[in-house]
Amino acid sequence: MEMTPQQALALYRATGSAVLVRDWPDLTQRQLAILLDVYLSAPPHTVRGLAEKLGISKPAVSRALDRLGQLEFAKRKIDETDKRSILVQRTVKGSVFLREFGDLVSAVARDL
Repeated sequence: MEMTPQQALALYRATGSAVLVRDWPDLTQRQLAILLDVYLSAPPHTVRGLAEKLGISKPAVSRALDRLGQLEFAKRKIDETDKRSILVQRTVKGSVFLREFGDLVSAVARDL
C-alpha cells in the first residue's frame, strides 16, 4: 500500500498519540531509531557502526544506549574478538516491546 506524505504524517501522529495513552517508556526519536536498527537489521551491532549508519556521534549512541539499557531493551557487551569494540545486543524485553509497538502501528494504520 502506497501512502501520500499526508497519510504517512497522519499515521505518524496517530501512532504517537496511541503510544502516549499506554504505560510505555517515553523514548526519544534517537533511542527508537537505534532500537529499531538493532532489531531490524542483522547483527553484529557496534556503537561505532550504529553511529556511522545513523549519522550521529558515538557519544550520542552511547547516551541512547544508556537509556535503552536501563529499560532492558538492549545491552552492551565487550567484543571478545576485539576488546576495544562494544557490541549492542537484543534482549527479550526489547523484543516484546517492539512486537507490541509493531502491533500498535498496524492497528493504527488499519483504523486510518
